[in-house]
Amino acid sequence: MVAFSGSDPIGVLIGAKRVSSTLIHRIAVHPDHRRQGHGRHLLTSLSSKLAILGPPRIVAEVPETLAAARALFRASEYVQEAVLTDYVLPRDEAGPALSERPNAARVEGLVIPVTVDDLAANGLLEEAHSQTCWERSVGTLTARKDEIAGLAVASDERIEAYVLYVTRGLQETEIFSLRSFIDDAGARLKQLLSQLRARGMETFRFPKVHPDEISKEGLKTLGFSPADAHLLYSTRARSG
Repeated sequence: MVAFSGSDPIGVLIGAKRVSSTLIHRIAVHPDHRRQGHGRHLLTSLSSKLAILGPPRIVAEVPETLAAARALFRASEYVQEAVLTDYVLPRDEAGPALSERPNAARVEGLVIPVTVDDLAANGLLEEAHSQTCWERSVGTLTARKDEIAGLAVASDERIEAYVLYVTRGLQETEIFSLRSFIDDAGARLKQLLSQLRARGMETFRFPKVHPDEISKEGLKTLGFSPADAHLLYSTRARSG
């Protein structure tokens, strides 16, 4: 959506729509036209349109550092649902956490390559992604499956833990999903991250983690530290 002053475009809203909700990906107003209601007008226009076309749920993931954007969503009656936290695991801070040799009795099974399709076929995607940011939701994983790699710890009967990731050179690896189905104090996940580290991957970044996705204590056990934060806002579309 674009806002105009006469024939000049002065504001833009870029969104992404799925069956369950619509994400406000970007909203911006030209510096010379700020504080004149253009941002709220864009949000109101989108809400009116979605009240008719659906879906009614609208979300935005706003960097904590953008005070003006946060104020805009609050003024437009968006409610803050959660804080999404970026976690980082650098090589120089990962030694003890990832080099710790797991007890052989606790970690059994083979480490195997796994794909998004493999996880979907085993019914593991929906279960593991009930609360995630937009970029790592099931819809995104499915759309980007050809560029996402994975490793899993598997027994004879099932997949017990897995990691999905995208490498951005050897300097940084973005984690798309990190999940264990065994209560082993993180031993299987450590094993998987150690395997990636052995392949030369340096820093791991796990962006926009929802507090219900994986506990901060669990991530700390793996050696991850919190970095940046985003605020998850939501509202229901309404006409008028």
